[in-house]
Amino acid sequence: MDNELILKNKLKEYRQQKNLSQEELAKTVGTTRQTIISIEKNLFNPSAKLALLLCVALDAKFEELFYFD
Repeated sequence: MDNELILKNKLKEYRQQKNLSQEELAKTVGTTRQTIISIEKNLFNPSAKLALLLCVALDAKFEELFYFD
C-alpha cells in the first residue's frame, strides 16, 4: 500500500478565472512562466513562499488552490 501524498493544485483553473496569462501571473509573483507551467502540470511543487504568493495573487485560500491526492 502506497501512502505517499501527492500535492496537486487548481492553479490553471484559478488563473484562467482571473483572466491572467501564465506570464502575467509569473511576473506578479516574481517567477518565470516556465515555473508556472511546471506547477500547473504538477511537475514542480512550489516553495511555501511561492505557494502563498500565488494564493494572494489569485485571491484564493491555500486549501482551495492546493490539495493532496
